[in-house]
Amino acid sequence: MTGSRLRAPAGADSTTTTRSARSRARVGADIALVAIGLCFVAPLLWLLLAAVDPQAGYQTTVPSTPSTDNFRAVLTPELLFRPLANSFLLSAGTAVVNVLVAVLAAYPLSRYQSRFNKPFMYTVLFGTSLPVTAIMVPVYGLFVQLQLLDSMAATIFFMATTTLPMAIWMTKNFMDSVPLELEEAAWMDGASNMAALRTIVLPLMRQGLGVVFIFVFIQAWGNFFVPFILLLSPSKQPAAVSIFSFFGQHGAIAYGQLAAFSILYSVPVLVLYAVVSRGMGNSFALSGAMKG
Repeated sequence: MTGSRLRAPAGADSTTTTRSARSRARVGADIALVAIGLCFVAPLLWLLLAAVDPQAGYQTTVPSTPSTDNFRAVLTPELLFRPLANSFLLSAGTAVVNVLVAVLAAYPLSRYQSRFNKPFMYTVLFGTSLPVTAIMVPVYGLFVQLQLLDSMAATIFFMATTTLPMAIWMTKNFMDSVPLELEEAAWMDGASNMAALRTIVLPLMRQGLGVVFIFVFIQAWGNFFVPFILLLSPSKQPAAVSIFSFFGQHGAIAYGQLAAFSILYSVPVLVLYAVVSRGMGNSFALSGAMKG
């Protein structure tokens, strides 16, 4: 009919309203994420600025004359190199012990079905909820009785027990992803269980073992309480404990040196993560493994 107007579909208004509501919700979510990101960026910004500020304080300020004096002050064997070496020894030892024990514990849990599997796994999970501070008094007494205080090896084994429950859970989950048929083929060829584990399962779960290693290493790298209690000699203290040397008496704190030390302290973990993540590759690419 002449002069008649075309009307918009009935659902057009509701669609526009829905899109507008989604757009507002997306903007709100972006603002919230930016605010959360700033909460994490602000301390890192202070760390970077204070490390190059000779007059650094607790406030975040841009240094008028940036300098590397703080880094030169902490680059000494007593303040940095020896504590970092002790941290690496404790963390690497703890991670190696965890990976070895977790593989041996996870293999029967992953490959053999038993009515005791679930109770055992839940017991292991309960072990992750026990705070270290709650058991340090009897552990300290045990170390005194066995004359193990100030022993790096004993401290490594105890630190390994604190992260072992989670390592077992993680290792079992990664091991479950390796098809059992591959092991059965190796058994048919005469391989033993340990030979199949070593030659079939572990190579296919390299990525999972790398994740477990990094997780345990980082947990041990930042562990302050256990080395502080069990290691008495200053020459054996890790960097997580020696960082206290920058806190003087009567509230005096060397902020600049503390920031420089913190940056150097975090570098080994970042380098390890980058190296391991590049070296792991696509270890779970099992496509084609069942062909033939």
